[in-house]
Amino acid sequence: MNVKIGTCGWSVKGGRKEYYKYFNVIELQDTFYRLPKLNTVKKWRSEAPENFEFTLKAWQTMTHTPKSPTWRKNNIKVKKEDFKKYGFFRPTNEVFSAWEKFRENAKMLNAKIIVFQTPPSFKCTRENINNMKEFFNSIDRNRFILCWEPRGNWYENENILKQVLENLNLVHVVDILKRKPLVYRNILYFRMHGLGKGEVNYRYKYNDKDLQKIKNIIFSLQHEVREVYVMFNNIFMFHDALRLKKMLS
Repeated sequence: MNVKIGTCGWSVKGGRKEYYKYFNVIELQDTFYRLPKLNTVKKWRSEAPENFEFTLKAWQTMTHTPKSPTWRKNNIKVKKEDFKKYGFFRPTNEVFSAWEKFRENAKMLNAKIIVFQTPPSFKCTRENINNMKEFFNSIDRNRFILCWEPRGNWYENENILKQVLENLNLVHVVDILKRKPLVYRNILYFRMHGLGKGEVNYRYKYNDKDLQKIKNIIFSLQHEVREVYVMFNNIFMFHDALRLKKMLS
């Protein structure tokens, strides 16, 4: 089993070149907020070590509506009357066009893992499920492994959530110290958001006992999966990821 440890964003002081000295994978956040220019991502790929892997957080234009607080960082301005054309996997020209543009970034970076993270406002409803079906069954998935991190009331409807994950062939992204994936595939993807109340606690610093739990979980999976990604997404993500990496080595 191959275990890949990194952070959600360039977490090392000194930027990308310093990051490469410590980790061989990153979950790129830039592609979520606003889509970088192709020349920019081409530069990132060319300057990275040959064996370095980019996983990408999917562009919010596909997953979040313009009402989302994160949308202010997007490079698309939308009139209020057009809000319903964006986000929530809606089967609109705008959303499908966003996928095509995003896919070019992914191809340029030679990425294989795409992480779709939906907000709590994207609830477990028939409309949203139908949107997901049409979106994921229509796009050119190519060689990508598509992953989904649902938030909100999906976990009050786990049977439905599991069915969606299975039917659409999606990797279930979880914080492994909070819940287990409902579907096991050759690849598992964990995003560590900090412990405490709520979905996220970015100010949390993982202690040795926490990291030992993650290590034990990974070892328990060694005969079930081919690859495990552990990506930290908290204020102390660099130090926590590095400590886990040393612990596993």
